[in-house]
Amino acid sequence: MRVTHLAKKPIGFPTRGKTAANRLRRVDNFILLYENALLLCADGYFADSLFVDLGYGFDARTTLESAARFRRVNPNLPILGVEIDKQRVETALPYADAITHFRLGGFNLPLKQNEHVRLIRAFNVLRQYEEKDFAPAYQTLAPYVLEGGLMIEGTSTPFGQLWAANIVRKESETWKFEALVFSTNFRLGFNIEEFQTILPKNYIHHVIAGEPIHDFFEAWKKSAAETIHAKTFSLKQWFGASAESLAGKGYKIDLHKKWLNKGWLIWRK
Repeated sequence: MRVTHLAKKPIGFPTRGKTAANRLRRVDNFILLYENALLLCADGYFADSLFVDLGYGFDARTTLESAARFRRVNPNLPILGVEIDKQRVETALPYADAITHFRLGGFNLPLKQNEHVRLIRAFNVLRQYEEKDFAPAYQTLAPYVLEGGLMIEGTSTPFGQLWAANIVRKESETWKFEALVFSTNFRLGFNIEEFQTILPKNYIHHVIAGEPIHDFFEAWKKSAAETIHAKTFSLKQWFGASAESLAGKGYKIDLHKKWLNKGWLIWRK
């Protein structure tokens, strides 16, 4: 098992850092439903492994909000908030305790000896980087995560009504892309084009003819048009019907109602 130490020089640069209260609530709720077992796992190195909130912003709120949610299922879950801005870390430190930590760091996570990671959430971080920085950032993060661990990385609207994220799992010393997830609480309606503006960095510049992500969106828009009659009943009904139509076009969409009824469309990779 790889042993890591506190990084001397964080890799990366500060994000804007502005985060509204509960902006990432739907992200956390998704994790609780998607990978509850990972939060509970206490086998081997997982026993004391961390949830890492990477790039938590100008104050500790997203990390503390996640701590409250995740500790309802695992009261002893260790949590680490990581920021590359020294002032943000100092502001958060008064909220630290025996299992809640805040440290200065970047993509090279500031772990202490014998610490390990089960889950990373990196939201609204890579959107501010160039596309060329995407793969190196992922590669830098991979060694810190236990085999079978997970990262959810993506972008949300300012108040979290919409988000889109990559789900990647640690396998054989690298990441396996597991799914691309789209989330809406329907408060902004249901407009597929709005998801294009918050795509993860590896997709956002590829919504052009001939690219798979472009074809996906065109197929989803067509599916929404074909099922618009469902809008009469509710936006949720329309969302679910469009997903079923999209799956019928050959896309690996998870059609379980537990996802669609809550406004989560999961495109399995």
